[in-house]
Amino acid sequence: MPEQPIGEIPPLDGSLPASAGTGNGQGLSLYVHVPYCRVRCGYCDFNTYTADELGPGANREDYREMISRELDLSTRVLAEVGAGDREVGTIFFGGGTPTLLPAEVLAGVMDDIRARYRLSPDVEVTTEANPDTLNPAYLDTLASAGFTRISVGMQSAVPHVLATLDRTHDPAKIPDVARWVKATGLELSLDLIYGTPGESIADWRASLDSALAADVDHVSAYSLIVEPGTKMGAMVRRGQLPMPDEDDLADKYEIADAAMTAAGLRWYEVSNWSKTPETRCEHNMAYWRNADWWGFGPGAHSHIGGVRFWNAKHPRAWSDRLLGGDSPAIGREVLSESTREIERIMLAARIDSELPLDSLAPGSEAAIRTFVKQGLLDAEAVAEGRFSPTLQGRLMADHMVRVLTDYVH
Repeated sequence: MPEQPIGEIPPLDGSLPASAGTGNGQGLSLYVHVPYCRVRCGYCDFNTYTADELGPGANREDYREMISRELDLSTRVLAEVGAGDREVGTIFFGGGTPTLLPAEVLAGVMDDIRARYRLSPDVEVTTEANPDTLNPAYLDTLASAGFTRISVGMQSAVPHVLATLDRTHDPAKIPDVARWVKATGLELSLDLIYGTPGESIADWRASLDSALAADVDHVSAYSLIVEPGTKMGAMVRRGQLPMPDEDDLADKYEIADAAMTAAGLRWYEVSNWSKTPETRCEHNMAYWRNADWWGFGPGAHSHIGGVRFWNAKHPRAWSDRLLGGDSPAIGREVLSESTREIERIMLAARIDSELPLDSLAPGSEAAIRTFVKQGLLDAEAVAEGRFSPTLQGRLMADHMVRVLTDYVH
């Protein structure tokens, strides 16, 4: 797992600087981290734990109570900076595997959130899910509790690719899961990974075909990143698996975009496609817009009014702090204006037409003209003052960001 950032030590009561209340009047998003997994996948460096790693206070049975304590803390801290009545527009349960918890527990956490926060009438509520944890009754409970989206970790439709990723679900179950989700009235998002060692172009096309054969509203497709501290990272280092090839990744991205477009899904962020603007993941849009969110659970990160803070990573350390009446936050950073501007550009440049050209630093005009000449930006969009990467531009998004942020002082 990655190391947590190094920052200043926050107050034990979790209080924020008065400046953090300056975002009041804007919406608020909530992220709920569920750290439990049945097995830890070889490529994953998320903050996850299997059942036999955790004891009382940190286990699934005590999870709702601990989250409830953190919810109480969050509402107190926000009220202290004059931001206690902010409307919540999106809620996202991520992991780990949130759906390893009984559906009634996830529904109960939603009840606890409603008891403390004012939710938007059209609040978006998403949970990530592994296919093998879902059934119609489980989904019915989530829908009744106010969930609106299910983000299913499909990853691949090819058994040998799933085996390399240490994924345990049966890909043949995906059509059933998709049908159950849609029958319940929930939006369906599927997550795919491309570039797994041993995955051929034909394998990738098969995964895309399988995903798009479902009545899918949204697809996320991410290139595999081999992290050093993972099982897969160790296997690559020992030469047991090859590193993903950059040209192969680019080819597979182009294949994905063509398949999505043919199926009626349009890209709106470099790695995300949606059937309509209404089926975008608004929670992730909040992240990319550098909006405010509060993260609950072990290792969760938050951003409130230019203050970033993060919780103790291990569930035992997280729960011990809450049981002792303290904030679980162990570090924070008050972002400078230049850092906030750099992050705004980094995030907005990944979204179609989300970065107004007149908001860029002086001197950026020459870079924009160069990007158009290189075929990285859509010329018509630029003429209208919009930053809209072409297909090639999406593959070169990091390069464009590096150039544009050089103008920020």
